[in-house]
Amino acid sequence: MKALLHLLQAFRSVHLWSGTLDVLVVAYIIYRLLLLARGTRALQILGGMGTIVVALYLSSVLHLDTLNWLLEQVVPLGPVAVVILFYPELRHALEEFGPRFWSKGLSLLRSEDLNDCIEAVATTAALLSNTRTGALIVFERNSGLDEVIATGTMLEARVSVELLETIFYKATPLHDGAVVMRGGAIAAAGCLLPLTDRPHVDAAVHTRHKAAMGMSENGDALVVVVSEETGTISIAVEGKFIRGFNRDTLREKLASLLQPAERVNLLPRRTLK
Repeated sequence: MKALLHLLQAFRSVHLWSGTLDVLVVAYIIYRLLLLARGTRALQILGGMGTIVVALYLSSVLHLDTLNWLLEQVVPLGPVAVVILFYPELRHALEEFGPRFWSKGLSLLRSEDLNDCIEAVATTAALLSNTRTGALIVFERNSGLDEVIATGTMLEARVSVELLETIFYKATPLHDGAVVMRGGAIAAAGCLLPLTDRPHVDAAVHTRHKAAMGMSENGDALVVVVSEETGTISIAVEGKFIRGFNRDTLREKLASLLQPAERVNLLPRRTLK
């Protein structure tokens, strides 16, 4: 009997710990999903769906039979409507549940190529900012950008300030599109980026910045933007803008975002000419 009681107590202890772990894991997943939905139309859609559920309950309590019948016809379509309405968000969430969800901040860029790439981009952005020449430079990270690269002209070229300046020179055919960086090299130029579909975007945000925001919302890409109107250098990442960079601060920010923290300080500062 004592052995049985001891076994039951051990089982209860294990069950308690497993139950606690279960709750913590679910809470963490819900928290990450809410972070993904923050600042997107997903929260607005969820609010609309919640309104329908509340209206269904109130119509039943208040005996609004016609309205209640109509809402009852809509509610069974919920699973299909969720897939249709949340398609971009669901795709983004599934991408986030990949390696980036558990190891955020890792990069596909090789450390031996990263320094030259960052130096070239920071130097070029500063030069273009001085002449108020618009530019879009996308860094591929964990989310593949094959679809975006396919819209541009394949280059597979080594990064250099001269090449980037030539691409974004206003008289060239590729200057209006985006340059995509892959593995420390220029994969393609003249690429088309998806515009953000976020409602209530500031009127001061122009097409180039909407494209940068849209690109950062559709995956984990990091986008450097140089404004043609003001010369301001910005970074779009995770659907947010960070503005007001110069060459040095841009270099440091790119290093911190593209490399694990323990390797950022290993990047020597060199000047590319």
